[in-house]
Amino acid sequence: MRGPWSRDEEKIAELTHSETDVWLFRTGTFLLGFLHGGNIGEYQAALEGGDFMRIFVRYLIKYIGAAAMSFVTSLALAGEKREFYTGIRQLSMGGASIAVVNDETAVLLNPAALGKLRDPFLTVLDPEIHLGEDTTSFMDDFDVDIVTLESIIEKASQNPDRHLHFKAQLFPSFVVPNFGVGVLAKWETNADFDAANNQVLLDYTNDYAAVLGYNLRLWDGRIKLGFSGRYIGRTEVKASDPIDATSTNLEFKDIAADGTAVAADGGLIITLPWDWLPTLSVVVRDIGDTSFTLGSSSSTSGTGTTNPDKVKQSVDAGFAIFPIVGKRTRMTITAEMRDITSEDTDDEDDINRRLHAGVEFNFGDIFFVRGGYNQRYWTAGIEFTMQNFQFQAGSYGEEIGTATNNLEDRRYMGKFAYRF
Repeated sequence: MRGPWSRDEEKIAELTHSETDVWLFRTGTFLLGFLHGGNIGEYQAALEGGDFMRIFVRYLIKYIGAAAMSFVTSLALAGEKREFYTGIRQLSMGGASIAVVNDETAVLLNPAALGKLRDPFLTVLDPEIHLGEDTTSFMDDFDVDIVTLESIIEKASQNPDRHLHFKAQLFPSFVVPNFGVGVLAKWETNADFDAANNQVLLDYTNDYAAVLGYNLRLWDGRIKLGFSGRYIGRTEVKASDPIDATSTNLEFKDIAADGTAVAADGGLIITLPWDWLPTLSVVVRDIGDTSFTLGSSSSTSGTGTTNPDKVKQSVDAGFAIFPIVGKRTRMTITAEMRDITSEDTDDEDDINRRLHAGVEFNFGDIFFVRGGYNQRYWTAGIEFTMQNFQFQAGSYGEEIGTATNNLEDRRYMGKFAYRF
Protein backbone atom coordinates (compact mmCIF):
# COMPACT_ATOMS: atom_id res chain seq x y z
CA MET A 1 0.00 0.00 0.00
CA ARG A 2 3.00 2.22 0.41
CA GLY A 3 6.68 2.32 -0.39
CA PRO A 4 9.58 4.51 0.58
CA TRP A 5 9.24 6.60 -2.58
CA SER A 6 6.28 8.87 -3.00
CA ARG A 7 4.71 10.08 -6.22
CA ASP A 8 6.69 13.33 -6.07
CA GLU A 9 9.96 11.61 -5.18
CA GLU A 10 9.69 9.23 -8.13
CA LYS A 11 9.29 12.28 -10.36
CA ILE A 12 12.26 13.98 -8.71
CA ALA A 13 14.43 10.90 -9.28
CA GLU A 14 13.94 11.31 -13.03
CA LEU A 15 14.96 14.96 -13.15
CA THR A 16 18.28 16.06 -14.57
CA HIS A 17 20.55 18.46 -12.71
CA SER A 18 19.51 21.99 -13.53
CA GLU A 19 21.61 25.00 -12.70
CA THR A 20 19.66 25.31 -9.46
CA ASP A 21 20.37 21.67 -8.62
CA VAL A 22 24.08 22.29 -9.08
CA TRP A 23 23.83 25.33 -6.82
CA LEU A 24 22.14 23.24 -4.14
CA PHE A 25 24.75 20.56 -4.65
CA ARG A 26 27.65 22.97 -4.24
CA THR A 27 26.06 24.56 -1.17
CA GLY A 28 25.48 21.20 0.48
CA THR A 29 28.99 19.98 -0.24
CA PHE A 30 30.47 23.19 1.11
CA LEU A 31 28.53 22.87 4.35
CA LEU A 32 29.45 19.22 4.86
CA GLY A 33 33.04 19.96 3.98
CA PHE A 34 33.08 22.78 6.50
CA LEU A 35 31.58 20.58 9.22
CA HIS A 36 34.15 17.90 8.48
CA GLY A 37 36.96 20.36 9.00
CA GLY A 38 37.33 22.29 5.79
CA ASN A 39 37.87 19.29 3.49
CA ILE A 40 35.90 20.90 0.67
CA GLY A 41 38.14 19.88 -2.21
CA GLU A 42 37.10 16.25 -2.12
CA TYR A 43 33.44 17.26 -2.31
CA GLN A 44 34.04 19.52 -5.28
CA ALA A 45 35.94 16.73 -7.04
CA ALA A 46 32.95 14.47 -6.44
CA LEU A 47 30.75 16.88 -8.40
CA GLU A 48 32.81 16.33 -11.51
CA GLY A 49 33.41 12.62 -10.93
CA GLY A 50 29.78 11.70 -10.31
CA ASP A 51 30.64 9.90 -7.06
CA PHE A 52 28.96 12.33 -4.73
CA MET A 53 26.71 9.93 -2.82
CA ARG A 54 29.58 7.69 -1.67
CA ILE A 55 31.51 10.63 -0.24
CA PHE A 56 28.40 12.41 1.05
CA VAL A 57 27.22 9.39 3.04
CA ARG A 58 30.72 8.51 4.27
CA TYR A 59 31.34 11.90 5.83
CA LEU A 60 27.77 12.32 7.04
CA ILE A 61 28.11 9.05 8.98
CA LYS A 62 31.44 10.23 10.40
CA TYR A 63 29.92 13.54 11.44
CA ILE A 64 26.84 11.98 13.07
CA GLY A 65 29.00 9.33 14.72
CA ALA A 66 31.32 11.91 16.24
CA ALA A 67 28.37 13.88 17.55
CA ALA A 68 26.78 10.74 18.99
CA MET A 69 29.97 9.85 20.87
CA SER A 70 30.03 13.27 22.49
CA PHE A 71 26.40 12.88 23.53
CA VAL A 72 27.07 9.59 25.28
CA THR A 73 29.41 11.37 27.67
CA SER A 74 26.68 13.66 28.99
CA LEU A 75 25.78 12.98 32.61
CA ALA A 76 22.18 13.78 33.44
CA LEU A 77 19.19 12.19 35.09
CA ALA A 78 17.00 10.55 32.49
CA GLY A 79 13.56 9.05 32.99
CA GLU A 80 11.24 8.37 30.07
CA LYS A 81 10.58 11.21 27.62
CA ARG A 82 6.91 11.71 26.90
CA GLU A 83 5.62 12.06 23.35
CA PHE A 84 2.17 13.04 22.11
CA TYR A 85 2.30 10.18 19.62
CA THR A 86 4.65 7.32 18.81
CA GLY A 87 3.65 4.57 16.40
CA ILE A 88 4.68 0.99 15.76
CA ARG A 89 6.57 1.57 12.48
CA GLN A 90 8.43 4.50 14.02
CA LEU A 91 9.45 2.56 17.14
CA SER A 92 10.45 -0.52 15.13
CA MET A 93 12.86 1.78 13.26
CA GLY A 94 14.54 3.12 16.37
CA GLY A 95 12.00 5.87 16.98
CA ALA A 96 13.00 7.78 13.83
CA SER A 97 10.10 8.92 11.66
CA ILE A 98 9.96 12.51 10.46
CA ALA A 99 11.99 12.01 7.26
CA VAL A 100 10.37 8.68 6.30
CA VAL A 101 6.73 8.65 7.44
CA ASN A 102 4.48 8.05 4.43
CA ASP A 103 1.06 7.01 5.70
CA GLU A 104 -1.87 8.48 7.65
CA THR A 105 0.31 9.02 10.74
CA ALA A 106 1.99 11.88 8.87
CA VAL A 107 -0.80 14.05 10.31
CA LEU A 108 0.64 13.32 13.76
CA LEU A 109 4.37 12.91 13.09
CA ASN A 110 5.19 15.35 10.27
CA PRO A 111 2.43 17.11 8.30
CA ALA A 112 4.86 17.83 5.46
CA ALA A 113 4.86 14.08 4.75
CA LEU A 114 1.23 14.35 3.61
CA GLY A 115 2.84 15.42 0.34
CA LYS A 116 4.28 11.90 -0.01
CA LEU A 117 0.90 10.19 -0.16
CA ARG A 118 0.06 8.59 -3.49
CA ASP A 119 -3.64 7.82 -3.04
CA PRO A 120 -6.53 8.68 -0.73
CA PHE A 121 -7.48 6.10 1.86
CA LEU A 122 -9.72 5.75 4.87
CA THR A 123 -8.53 3.97 8.02
CA VAL A 124 -11.60 2.51 9.69
CA LEU A 125 -10.01 0.59 12.56
CA ASP A 126 -6.39 0.36 13.72
CA PRO A 127 -6.05 -0.82 17.35
CA GLU A 128 -2.45 -0.71 18.58
CA ILE A 129 -1.25 -2.24 21.87
CA HIS A 130 2.11 -1.83 23.68
CA LEU A 131 3.14 -3.94 26.70
CA GLY A 132 6.30 -3.79 28.80
CA GLU A 133 8.15 -7.05 29.35
CA ASP A 134 7.57 -6.81 33.11
CA THR A 135 3.90 -6.04 32.55
CA THR A 136 3.23 -9.38 30.89
CA SER A 137 4.07 -11.12 34.18
CA PHE A 138 1.25 -9.20 35.91
CA MET A 139 -1.36 -10.92 33.76
CA ASP A 140 -1.89 -14.14 35.66
CA ASP A 141 -4.69 -16.29 34.29
CA PHE A 142 -5.27 -13.79 31.49
CA ASP A 143 -6.02 -11.01 33.97
CA VAL A 144 -5.60 -7.92 31.82
CA ASP A 145 -7.19 -5.39 34.18
CA ILE A 146 -4.34 -2.90 34.21
CA VAL A 147 -6.31 0.15 33.09
CA THR A 148 -8.31 1.03 36.22
CA LEU A 149 -6.53 3.05 38.91
CA GLU A 150 -7.31 0.57 41.67
CA SER A 151 -5.89 -2.31 39.63
CA ILE A 152 -2.74 -0.35 38.70
CA ILE A 153 -2.07 0.39 42.39
CA GLU A 154 -2.59 -3.27 43.25
CA LYS A 155 -0.40 -4.63 40.45
CA ALA A 156 2.43 -2.19 41.12
CA SER A 157 2.37 -2.87 44.87
CA GLN A 158 2.53 -6.62 44.32
CA ASN A 159 5.51 -6.31 41.96
CA PRO A 160 7.94 -3.89 43.64
CA ASP A 161 10.90 -4.66 41.39
CA ARG A 162 9.06 -4.38 38.08
CA HIS A 163 8.01 -1.50 35.85
CA LEU A 164 4.44 -1.51 34.57
CA HIS A 165 3.96 -0.15 31.06
CA PHE A 166 0.81 -0.32 28.99
CA LYS A 167 -0.33 1.75 26.01
CA ALA A 168 -3.33 1.43 23.72
CA GLN A 169 -4.29 3.79 20.92
CA LEU A 170 -6.62 4.19 17.95
CA PHE A 171 -6.35 6.61 15.04
CA PRO A 172 -9.23 6.35 12.55
CA SER A 173 -8.48 8.82 9.78
CA PHE A 174 -9.01 9.96 6.22
CA VAL A 175 -6.12 11.20 4.10
CA VAL A 176 -5.58 12.33 0.53
CA PRO A 177 -2.41 13.71 -1.02
CA ASN A 178 -1.53 16.89 0.93
CA PHE A 179 -4.44 16.72 3.37
CA GLY A 180 -5.51 14.56 6.29
CA VAL A 181 -7.90 14.47 9.22
CA GLY A 182 -8.23 11.99 12.07
CA VAL A 183 -9.21 11.32 15.67
CA LEU A 184 -6.67 9.94 18.15
CA ALA A 185 -7.60 8.11 21.36
CA LYS A 186 -4.68 7.10 23.57
CA TRP A 187 -4.25 5.54 27.02
CA GLU A 188 -0.74 5.22 28.44
CA THR A 189 0.32 3.95 31.88
CA ASN A 190 3.75 3.76 33.53
CA ALA A 191 4.00 2.77 37.18
CA ASP A 192 6.58 1.75 39.79
CA PHE A 193 6.35 0.88 43.48
CA ASP A 194 8.36 2.82 46.07
CA ALA A 195 8.68 0.21 48.83
CA ALA A 196 10.50 2.55 51.23
CA ASN A 197 7.52 4.91 51.39
CA ASN A 198 4.79 2.42 50.44
CA GLN A 199 3.80 4.59 47.48
CA VAL A 200 2.98 4.03 43.82
CA LEU A 201 4.68 6.35 41.33
CA LEU A 202 2.26 6.64 38.43
CA ASP A 203 2.49 8.44 35.10
CA TYR A 204 -0.84 8.18 33.30
CA THR A 205 -2.08 10.00 30.21
CA ASN A 206 -5.42 9.70 28.45
CA ASP A 207 -5.72 11.82 25.30
CA TYR A 208 -8.58 12.40 22.90
CA ALA A 209 -7.60 14.60 19.97
CA ALA A 210 -9.10 15.77 16.68
CA VAL A 211 -6.27 16.42 14.22
CA LEU A 212 -6.14 18.16 10.82
CA GLY A 213 -3.10 18.58 8.59
CA TYR A 214 -2.23 20.23 5.27
CA ASN A 215 0.88 20.23 3.10
CA LEU A 216 2.05 22.62 0.38
CA ARG A 217 4.31 21.21 -2.38
CA LEU A 218 6.90 23.53 -3.83
CA TRP A 219 9.52 23.22 -6.55
CA ASP A 220 8.03 20.08 -8.17
CA GLY A 221 7.64 18.47 -4.77
CA ARG A 222 11.27 18.77 -3.76
CA ILE A 223 10.17 21.00 -0.90
CA LYS A 224 7.16 20.08 1.21
CA LEU A 225 5.87 22.46 3.86
CA GLY A 226 3.15 21.18 6.15
CA PHE A 227 1.10 22.33 9.12
CA SER A 228 -1.22 20.51 11.49
CA GLY A 229 -3.54 21.59 14.27
CA ARG A 230 -5.22 19.57 16.97
CA TYR A 231 -7.78 19.99 19.71
CA ILE A 232 -6.79 17.84 22.70
CA GLY A 233 -8.62 16.74 25.81
CA ARG A 234 -6.13 15.34 28.33
CA THR A 235 -6.38 13.55 31.66
CA GLU A 236 -3.05 13.22 33.45
CA VAL A 237 -1.49 11.80 36.61
CA LYS A 238 2.19 12.52 37.32
CA ALA A 239 4.68 10.40 39.26
CA SER A 240 5.76 13.57 41.05
CA ASP A 241 2.53 13.18 43.09
CA PRO A 242 2.90 9.70 44.64
CA ILE A 243 -0.16 7.63 45.53
CA ASP A 244 -0.51 5.92 48.91
CA ALA A 245 -0.43 2.19 48.18
CA THR A 246 -3.06 1.56 50.88
CA SER A 247 -5.63 3.71 49.09
CA THR A 248 -8.92 1.98 48.28
CA ASN A 249 -11.81 2.78 45.96
CA LEU A 250 -9.68 5.43 44.26
CA GLU A 251 -10.58 6.56 40.74
CA PHE A 252 -8.80 8.77 38.22
CA LYS A 253 -11.37 11.50 38.69
CA ASP A 254 -10.24 11.80 42.32
CA ILE A 255 -6.60 12.65 41.58
CA ALA A 256 -6.09 13.43 37.88
CA ALA A 257 -5.45 16.80 36.30
CA ASP A 258 -7.53 17.46 33.20
CA GLY A 259 -7.88 20.14 30.57
CA THR A 260 -8.16 20.95 26.90
CA ALA A 261 -5.83 22.72 24.50
CA VAL A 262 -5.27 23.71 20.91
CA ALA A 263 -1.83 22.79 19.56
CA ALA A 264 0.00 23.25 16.27
CA ASP A 265 2.97 21.60 14.53
CA GLY A 266 4.91 22.62 11.43
CA GLY A 267 7.06 20.40 9.22
CA LEU A 268 9.53 20.77 6.36
CA ILE A 269 10.88 18.06 4.03
CA ILE A 270 13.54 18.73 1.40
CA THR A 271 14.18 15.89 -1.07
CA LEU A 272 17.28 16.28 -3.22
CA PRO A 273 17.15 14.99 -6.85
CA TRP A 274 20.12 12.63 -6.59
CA ASP A 275 20.62 8.90 -6.27
CA TRP A 276 19.06 7.48 -3.10
CA LEU A 277 16.95 10.65 -2.75
CA PRO A 278 18.71 12.17 0.29
CA THR A 279 16.01 13.78 2.40
CA LEU A 280 16.28 16.37 5.15
CA SER A 281 13.39 17.05 7.52
CA VAL A 282 12.59 19.39 10.41
CA VAL A 283 9.47 19.42 12.59
CA VAL A 284 8.52 22.12 15.11
CA ARG A 285 6.15 20.64 17.68
CA ASP A 286 3.75 22.48 19.98
CA ILE A 287 4.46 25.85 18.38
CA GLY A 288 4.40 28.56 21.04
CA ASP A 289 3.93 25.91 23.78
CA THR A 290 0.70 24.03 24.50
CA SER A 291 -1.26 24.87 27.66
CA PHE A 292 -4.31 22.87 28.76
CA THR A 293 -6.31 25.81 30.03
CA LEU A 294 -9.33 25.96 27.71
CA GLY A 295 -11.55 24.00 30.07
CA SER A 296 -12.15 20.57 31.51
CA SER A 297 -11.82 17.64 29.13
CA SER A 298 -14.73 15.83 30.80
CA SER A 299 -16.95 16.26 33.79
CA THR A 300 -15.76 12.94 35.23
CA SER A 301 -12.18 12.59 33.95
CA GLY A 302 -10.31 14.62 36.56
CA THR A 303 -10.53 16.81 39.63
CA GLY A 304 -11.30 19.87 37.54
CA THR A 305 -9.08 21.96 39.81
CA THR A 306 -5.68 21.41 38.15
CA ASN A 307 -4.52 21.34 34.54
CA PRO A 308 -2.07 18.95 32.85
CA ASP A 309 1.49 20.18 32.51
CA LYS A 310 2.32 22.64 29.76
CA VAL A 311 4.07 21.06 26.77
CA LYS A 312 7.00 23.17 25.63
CA GLN A 313 7.83 23.83 21.99
CA SER A 314 10.50 21.52 20.57
CA VAL A 315 12.30 20.99 17.28
CA ASP A 316 13.22 17.61 15.76
CA ALA A 317 15.57 17.06 12.80
CA GLY A 318 16.04 13.99 10.63
CA PHE A 319 17.82 12.65 7.57
CA ALA A 320 17.05 9.70 5.28
CA ILE A 321 18.19 7.96 2.12
CA PHE A 322 16.31 5.39 0.01
CA PRO A 323 18.61 2.94 -1.83
CA ILE A 324 17.11 0.54 -4.38
CA VAL A 325 18.32 -2.97 -3.51
CA GLY A 326 16.56 -4.94 -6.25
CA LYS A 327 13.77 -4.87 -8.78
CA ARG A 328 11.07 -5.08 -6.10
CA THR A 329 13.16 -4.44 -3.02
CA ARG A 330 13.81 -1.03 -1.58
CA MET A 331 15.60 0.15 1.51
CA THR A 332 15.15 3.09 3.88
CA ILE A 333 17.90 4.37 6.17
CA THR A 334 17.18 7.20 8.58
CA ALA A 335 18.59 9.04 11.59
CA GLU A 336 16.92 11.59 13.83
CA MET A 337 17.56 13.81 16.80
CA ARG A 338 14.76 15.05 19.03
CA ASP A 339 14.45 18.44 20.67
CA ILE A 340 17.60 19.81 19.06
CA THR A 341 17.09 23.31 20.47
CA SER A 342 17.20 22.21 24.10
CA GLU A 343 20.06 23.67 26.11
CA ASP A 344 20.12 20.52 28.26
CA THR A 345 20.34 22.42 31.54
CA ASP A 346 17.57 20.43 33.21
CA ASP A 347 18.93 17.53 35.26
CA GLU A 348 15.94 15.47 34.17
CA ASP A 349 17.04 15.49 30.54
CA ASP A 350 19.59 13.05 29.12
CA ILE A 351 20.64 14.22 25.66
CA ASN A 352 21.67 10.69 24.63
CA ARG A 353 18.00 9.64 24.71
CA ARG A 354 17.26 11.98 21.82
CA LEU A 355 19.20 9.90 19.29
CA HIS A 356 17.27 7.56 16.98
CA ALA A 357 18.21 5.61 13.85
CA GLY A 358 16.53 2.93 11.79
CA VAL A 359 16.45 0.84 8.64
CA GLU A 360 13.62 -0.75 6.67
CA PHE A 361 13.56 -3.34 3.86
CA ASN A 362 10.48 -3.18 1.66
CA PHE A 363 9.71 -6.33 -0.34
CA GLY A 364 7.17 -5.45 -3.04
CA ASP A 365 5.11 -3.16 -0.78
CA ILE A 366 3.79 -6.36 0.85
CA PHE A 367 6.33 -7.43 3.46
CA PHE A 368 8.55 -5.12 5.52
CA VAL A 369 11.44 -5.89 7.88
CA ARG A 370 12.67 -3.16 10.25
CA GLY A 371 15.38 -2.55 12.79
CA GLY A 372 17.00 0.31 14.62
CA TYR A 373 18.65 2.00 17.57
CA ASN A 374 16.41 3.76 20.09
CA GLN A 375 18.23 5.81 22.76
CA ARG A 376 20.65 2.98 23.57
CA TYR A 377 18.71 -0.14 22.70
CA TRP A 378 17.87 -2.31 19.70
CA THR A 379 14.50 -2.27 17.98
CA ALA A 380 12.93 -4.60 15.42
CA GLY A 381 9.64 -5.11 13.62
CA ILE A 382 7.78 -6.65 10.71
CA GLU A 383 4.74 -5.69 8.66
CA PHE A 384 2.50 -7.66 6.33
CA THR A 385 0.09 -5.77 4.07
CA MET A 386 -2.48 -7.26 1.73
CA GLN A 387 -5.33 -5.37 0.08
CA ASN A 388 -7.26 -3.65 2.88
CA PHE A 389 -5.56 -5.35 5.81
CA GLN A 390 -2.35 -4.58 7.62
CA PHE A 391 -0.61 -6.38 10.48
CA GLN A 392 2.47 -5.10 12.32
CA ALA A 393 4.49 -6.40 15.26
CA GLY A 394 7.64 -5.10 16.87
CA SER A 395 9.80 -4.59 19.93
CA TYR A 396 11.88 -1.72 21.27
CA GLY A 397 13.80 -0.72 24.38
CA GLU A 398 12.97 2.47 26.26
CA GLU A 399 15.40 4.24 28.59
CA ILE A 400 13.79 4.68 32.03
CA GLY A 401 17.01 4.97 34.05
CA THR A 402 19.68 7.62 34.25
CA ALA A 403 22.64 8.55 32.09
CA THR A 404 25.01 6.98 34.66
CA ASN A 405 22.76 4.08 35.62
CA ASN A 406 20.95 2.96 32.48
CA LEU A 407 17.77 0.92 32.81
CA GLU A 408 16.00 -0.59 29.81
CA ASP A 409 12.30 -1.32 29.69
CA ARG A 410 11.87 -3.85 26.86
CA ARG A 411 8.49 -3.45 25.19
CA TYR A 412 6.42 -5.41 22.66
CA MET A 413 3.75 -4.03 20.37
CA GLY A 414 1.20 -5.13 17.82
CA LYS A 415 -1.20 -3.41 15.46
CA PHE A 416 -3.99 -4.48 13.12
CA ALA A 417 -5.54 -2.06 10.64
CA TYR A 418 -8.42 -2.17 8.21
CA ARG A 419 -8.45 0.58 5.61
CA PHE A 420 -9.50 1.25 2.04
